Formats: sequence, structure tokens, C-alpha cells
Amino acid sequence: MENEKESKVYVHYTHTHPSKFSRWTVRESFQFMCKRPWQRVLDFYSNVVTGHCSLSELLGIKDLSPQTHPIHDGEIGEASDKTEFGNVLTKDRGGRWARLTFKIVLSYHGASFDGWQKQPGLNTVQGLVEASLGTFVDEKKAQQLKEKCLPVEGNAFVAGRTDKGVTALQQVCSFYTWKKDVKVQDIEDAINGAVPGKLRVIFVSEVSRIFHPNFSAKWRRYFYIFPLNDWEDGDQNSESEIDVQKISFDEKYGEHGSKHDAEFNGGEDSDNLIFDNDGEFGSRKKPSTFSIIRVDQLLQQLEGKLLSYKIFARDTKASRNIGPPTECLVFHARATEARLLSSNDGEGTKVMCIELVANRFLRKMVRVLVATSIREAAAGAEDDALLKLMDATCRRATAPPAPPDGLCLVDVGYTDFDRQNCFIR
Repeated sequence: MENEKESKVYVHYTHTHPSKFSRWTVRESFQFMCKRPWQRVLDFYSNVVTGHCSLSELLGIKDLSPQTHPIHDGEIGEASDKTEFGNVLTKDRGGRWARLTFKIVLSYHGASFDGWQKQPGLNTVQGLVEASLGTFVDEKKAQQLKEKCLPVEGNAFVAGRTDKGVTALQQVCSFYTWKKDVKVQDIEDAINGAVPGKLRVIFVSEVSRIFHPNFSAKWRRYFYIFPLNDWEDGDQNSESEIDVQKISFDEKYGEHGSKHDAEFNGGEDSDNLIFDNDGEFGSRKKPSTFSIIRVDQLLQQLEGKLLSYKIFARDTKASRNIGPPTECLVFHARATEARLLSSNDGEGTKVMCIELVANRFLRKMVRVLVATSIREAAAGAEDDALLKLMDATCRRATAPPAPPDGLCLVDVGYTDFDRQNCFIR
């Protein structure tokens, strides 16, 4: 057993992609990600969900109209449903075509739920939504559920399941029923009454039966807010910053990781931590900061390329010949600096904002991309560092997932993606 463990070879341990400094180990990445004012990000997302502020205000965008970007005022215009899925209503048809399909756009605070997917004994968004939709289930289906001793609940199909802690501003789901007297306002009121302040309906509309929130979608947009500590240097955008400031992680972040390490690790145990040649945890001085400009440059290399992101995924098989494809087409990937304003703090909290838009995302792909781009930027890696990692044979070549607290599903698109509607240009 000992010989087998000694013979293990990890790509992360030995990969030799050019960089100015040594890359962080798994534990160092944990510590760098965890020791941050995440509560300020959670409070901001809570205010966005309730409609008290917006991402546009965070980035200082004042020239976008609601028609250009629905998130600006929290409303979705009628024009957004005038697609190939919304023009063909089926009210005059019979049989299976007579059912009514509703498109529901939701906003919810990730920290208040155990993710989207319904699970026994957990407070999930899907569980609350489907329980709220039970009132609108047709009599035939309700009778079938009662005969099976199951609760009378609706079935909600979603554009993409979010993990525990991930916020959504315009999550899209659908619900169908053969009940004829269902009104969109009744659906909105039922869901809004479930957990006020944490789950809110943005818009409900009747659409064609052929509409599916997942399969009909052409792109998804994610937004990540990474808070910077007060003691970190002010000009994070300076290219020379990474050359100057290097410290020991034990001095700044402490000897041990935080209580969230296991969650951010994505299921990896202590055997995956990186040790030096003597078998001891690396204590060499590593960079303690990174350049936001460098992160932006690394991410831009992904735009417009159809690539396999299996190395950046988690909770799926790293190498597979069957099953769903791992190729994703990233339309937009940018990073910039902003500041979270707070009534308690006049100056606010400096943050890095990352915007990612793609036709699809793998499990935990966004969080791993964020963490890996920060690690590579801190190490002073070359612009194509993320592209080179695509060829890695082990997922330990990438960083562990960034905390879910900073991640937000902004919206889902059913028409061709327009780069003019991006937050970060």
C-alpha cells in the first residue's frame, strides 16, 4: 500500500508551464480564497435579489437601457418572449397539445438554500417552487399522485442547476399543466409567498409547448465577485505588483485552512495536497496578491474557442468516451475591478468581478476557472496558461473550486448572444 502511494504521480506537482513564481499548492489556494470578507458579497447579492441594487450599479454602468439589458431594472420586457418558442401558442389544439406551458424567471439568494436540485430533507429552490406549483396541477395528475401517496406538486424544469450557495438573478424554469384556468399572476403570487426576501419571481409568461429552459437555451451568463482584503495593496491592477509583494502564507493566512476547506476542495482529501521534495508542506515564499489585468488577459484567451473543459470540471469523470460532451464555446470572458459600497463603510470593499458567457458550463467549471486564473495570474504565468491546462491529464493541474458565495447565475439567453449587452467590455 505504501509503495502504491509513493508511486502516485500528480500532474499538478510536476507541470512546468512557465511562470515567474511558484504556484500555490491546494492548501494555499484554500487559504487565499477563504480568508476574505465573503459576507459583504452575500449581503450585496441579497440586495440584488430583493431589487434594492443591481450589477449595473456595482460596475457603474449608466448608459444601458432596460431594453438593452433586462438586469438593469430587474424587469424582463415582453419582447424577450417573442422568440421561436413564444410565437406558437397551443390554446386551440387538443390532446397532449392542449396543455399550457409557463416560463418562470426566478431570482434567489444562494446562501439561503441548499442548491436548486430537490433533495430529501434539504431546503432547495426546486423543492419550494414545485410545492408552490401544486395548486396548479390538473385533476388527473393530482389523483395519480394521491394514489401513490405522493405530495401534489408540480414539475419544474430548469435551465441549469445551481450548487449550494450560488445565487441566481434570472434563473429560467418551466411548468406545464392541463388545467385551463391558470393565470400567470396566480403562479407569481404562489411562489413569491413561499420565502419572501429570498426567492422572488421576476416574470411569468405562457410559451409554446416546445419551449424547454435547458435545451432551448443558446447561452448562459455567470458573474463572480471576488472580494479583496483591506490589508491587500490598493492597486491590484498594477502589472508590477506581482513582482514586488511576496510573503509566506503561514505569516498572513495562518498555519491551517478555514473550516470551509473541505467544501471548497470539492471532495478532495488531504492526500491531494502538494508537498515538496522532502515530503513536507511547502513553506517557500509565494505571491500573496495577483493582477486583475493579468486575470483578464488569461480569460480573454478563451473567447471564441470550442474547447474541452473536462479538466476544469468536478464531480464528473475526468476522461470519458461516452456521455455528454465536454466541449464548451465561451463567447465572453472578462475581469475588472469594482467596489461594493456599504452604508457601514464609506469606502466600501474593493472586489474583482468576472463575467463568463458560454453556450454551456460543466459542473463547477466556473468556480474552477476563477480559482485557476487567479492562481496563474499570481504566479505570473503566460497569457496562454489556461489553454495549456486543457491538455492536462489530471484535474489536480487546476486549482480547487473557488467559494460558491461569489458566484451568480445572471441570466439565460434564447436568442443569439450580443456582446454589446455585456457588463464588462
